[in-house]
Amino acid sequence: MVKPTIDVGELRKQAIHASTLAYSPYSKAQVGSALETSSGELFYGCNIENASYGGTVCAERVALWKAVSEGHLKIKRIYVYTRDGWPPCGLCRQVLSEFSDESTEVIIGDEKGNERKMLFTSLLPEAFGPNFLNK
Repeated sequence: MVKPTIDVGELRKQAIHASTLAYSPYSKAQVGSALETSSGELFYGCNIENASYGGTVCAERVALWKAVSEGHLKIKRIYVYTRDGWPPCGLCRQVLSEFSDESTEVIIGDEKGNERKMLFTSLLPEAFGPNFLNK
């Protein structure tokens, strides 16, 4: 049974909450993400930095790993919150593409309450994916 769609306000609330949990002693950037799966489950994540910068993980991927580790492989919507409304980085876009489809929605919010909504495919058109590896 598919759960009802999670209200955008609830996604925003959870993304903001997640941003307060960020471990970002180097960049000071606090990023939060809330992800709704195709089955209506909600997962959130924050960015986690590391002194070995390559070990840093973005909020979007933290939320995604939590969802995938619970068996949820399709993203319905993802809300990304930063003070200034930053979009997902290139690496996050690539990773998210494997769990998104043409209807996956991305919402980017900032501290002023501004929101930009778009389809994921507009963030990463012509994404590299598993279909290229099966040829």
